[in-house]
Amino acid sequence: MDTRAIITKIKEHKTQPNLKFRLKKETEVFTNLLFLSLFDAETPFEENLPELAKQFDRLVELACWDPHKPCSSAWNDYLQTLPTVLEKLNLDAMAIASCDPASLSIEEVYLAYPGFYAIAIYRLAHELYKKKFPLVPRLMTEYAHRQTGVDINPGAQIGKSFFIDHATGVVIGETAVIHDHVKIYQGVTLGALYVAKELRETKRHPTIENNVTIYANATILGGDTVIGANSIIGGNAWLTESVPPNSTVFHSPEIKIKRNDNGK
Repeated sequence: MDTRAIITKIKEHKTQPNLKFRLKKETEVFTNLLFLSLFDAETPFEENLPELAKQFDRLVELACWDPHKPCSSAWNDYLQTLPTVLEKLNLDAMAIASCDPASLSIEEVYLAYPGFYAIAIYRLAHELYKKKFPLVPRLMTEYAHRQTGVDINPGAQIGKSFFIDHATGVVIGETAVIHDHVKIYQGVTLGALYVAKELRETKRHPTIENNVTIYANATILGGDTVIGANSIIGGNAWLTESVPPNSTVFHSPEIKIKRNDNGK
């Protein structure tokens, strides 16, 4: 097959006219500038506001494929949500600083904690998700996922003062509901019992009520699964059923002692 034939075949198989990979890069640029503008003491938010609006317009051009661009007006609505988002994120940072004895300052949380960064990008993406802005919220949280190892779907609902410690390997599904003052550790999965496309509009992921602590590598599955308030879920626990409030759940390892050659 000559070069011209190869080019023709490649063109035939490039079937997605809206698949423009620069949308990923543009989303990352917007996400970085938004995060900096909200938190950096040396970056006045008002100075970056025109550039943020311009970058948002580019995202509209790339992600809103409807010719009428119904999401082109989303910027002003999104802007209205940012003070509340920032207020929630400051509560998240304070929760981390007050709960983690290794934290030496609140500044350390903002600058060095991957769990905080993942929560921040999730909260910023979640507001766009609620407005049904296409694709960009997922690209924002996937960018944070790549940076931190934390996979939070932008559709999840997360309450106040959320604490993720160590962070790596945490997975929170699209329909998960997390109430206030919840603490989770590395490797925790809040997932679905099984995956099927017809469940798209179904609650597939668990609900975690107030003041629950979930330790490392615990797995909690299912849309009907509710972890009651004030409960503690131990490391490596596997749950597919609800737990009443004030419960303590532990994984009990099975220990087998290797026998010697004499059968003892």
